[in-house]
Amino acid sequence: MKRAMLSMAAAALAAAGPGCSPNPPERAGAGEQAGREWARPPVIDRVERAGAALVVSGLAGPEARVVLRGDDGAAFAATADPRGRFEIRIPPGAGHLLLRPETRNGQEAAPSPDQLLILAAGQGPIAVLRPGGPTRRLDAAPALGAIDSDGRMRVASGRVVAGTAAVEVRSGVETVQVAPDSQGRWSVILPPREGSDQIRVAGREFRWPGDAAGSPALSVERLESGWRIRWSGPGGAAQTTWLPQPAGP
Repeated sequence: MKRAMLSMAAAALAAAGPGCSPNPPERAGAGEQAGREWARPPVIDRVERAGAALVVSGLAGPEARVVLRGDDGAAFAATADPRGRFEIRIPPGAGHLLLRPETRNGQEAAPSPDQLLILAAGQGPIAVLRPGGPTRRLDAAPALGAIDSDGRMRVASGRVVAGTAAVEVRSGVETVQVAPDSQGRWSVILPPREGSDQIRVAGREFRWPGDAAGSPALSVERLESGWRIRWSGPGGAAQTTWLPQPAGP
């Protein structure tokens, strides 16, 4: 069965989901000093390798102090330039990182709702996770970049060549057509499923391995089909994110 879907269907989920945070207003409201700028949470748009290190770059407020902070106490920081562009260098290291971006102004912090996931010191997938919204892959990913699940709902997302008219997504007996945005990114809500599931996106078959078991603490499994991550959103809610591996050469 086919049915039309609007572009970025999961965006509504991201706006309404319990784990989401609304964007702060650009200006202070009544009672605040007129013209005072609110701190802008940083937005990460690229992670590149520079020798053995990684360079995380994105956009924040002009000359803002941007910090990437991990639960283990690790912190990496840099100051944005007058246009708001920033670059943060992460030195070589082993293992996996889950970092929370924030902008700091003295003792005040403007945290982003996103979390930056770097697997295997950058040798594995790199992605931006958002509770209640679709994951955004920053590495070389297939058309299906991720499936996010909270045990009740799944969101499939990915990226295709910009200008693609529609992406066909099939799960079980249901097929939908999704219109990507101007950058080729798309997302769609999938029906709930217990256990594994065969999913077809843009003509390629993928096998969703099912939700990860265990506590909401960060755990990473390397599977034949890709990587399965268990992590926690706001309030400790358990989330599963599956990152399919790219097609081989």
